[in-house]
Amino acid sequence: MEERNYLKIVWIVAFAAFAGVSCWATAESFHLLLPSWPVAMCWIVTIGFFIIASFGTKMIVDSLNPNVYVDKRGTLLVMGVLITLVFWLICSMPTNTHTLFYHSVINDMVSTDIATTRGYLGQVENNTNNKTQAALKVDALENEIEVLLGELEAEIKNEANPGFGEKSKEILRKFAPLLGVSKVEPLTYTSTTKSGREKLCDAYRAKIYTLAKSRATVIMKNILEPSPENLKMVKRDMENLNRVQKAVTDGTLDLMRAKDILEVCDKLNVAYNTVKQNRDFVNFASKADEEAYTADTPVTRVKRMVSVVDVWKDFVKGEYKGRGFVFWVVISVLIDVAAFVFFDLAFKKVED
Repeated sequence: MEERNYLKIVWIVAFAAFAGVSCWATAESFHLLLPSWPVAMCWIVTIGFFIIASFGTKMIVDSLNPNVYVDKRGTLLVMGVLITLVFWLICSMPTNTHTLFYHSVINDMVSTDIATTRGYLGQVENNTNNKTQAALKVDALENEIEVLLGELEAEIKNEANPGFGEKSKEILRKFAPLLGVSKVEPLTYTSTTKSGREKLCDAYRAKIYTLAKSRATVIMKNILEPSPENLKMVKRDMENLNRVQKAVTDGTLDLMRAKDILEVCDKLNVAYNTVKQNRDFVNFASKADEEAYTADTPVTRVKRMVSVVDVWKDFVKGEYKGRGFVFWVVISVLIDVAAFVFFDLAFKKVED
């Protein structure tokens, strides 16, 4: 009996150690995601969830232990699995992985995001893209317009669903961001006859060409005649990002603190929107960059790192190849499993 009590103390201490690491990681992730929450609240929620998850694993172990009497083993097993899935697989493991991964890459991520954004701001500031670049942008615009026009005309002429229907409206909406307008209004004329559909296609082509010509004129003018107000915004953002990078380098800003990383996110977010506003001056290095900086509501890469939900979404999409994300998943699982094992050893059900 004395030896059993001694081992129980050892298992409890081991459980507390591993559970402490796991709860720290989960609380950190919660606080990054919900910075308005007090740290103490994050810890209270985290500890509560982890203890419940631990009891879930104990219920599973007890239900499978043939050496002890357990009433309604099947019900106990199902309840144990459900509790473990909800409080561990949906909460503890993903947040633990997020925190461990965040700590391993955030410094590099911040430096890269700031450097990339300053590079695009620099293109605007120095008017790097000349008339030749403007012509390339116009050509790209025309090519994309032609592709969408082909889709629109094919849909209008589709014999299985002739005329301008819901699918055509969906295609028409894709023109708006290309043409720099909030919305391309549908024509009032409609027809499902063959000649009527031909007339409708010609009318849409004429309308889109007119809007595309205006957009091309704006692109050429913007690149050749930068706006003084836009240049002021660029200068402001460049100075802000330089200060942020210096503060990160000298340790004034601690990227592990929710308040400090939010300051970095705020400065980057403003700069992203400035790049978006001056997209005609920018030659983006990749399609991914163009999509990130010109989205309806740009979200910086650093901001996505703060959110456990966005980090897992990006992982599923293959964003973190070569950054060791799977390694941190494994470490997170091992930490939690170790804690659960020690909990089950400490409080396992035994026959008197």
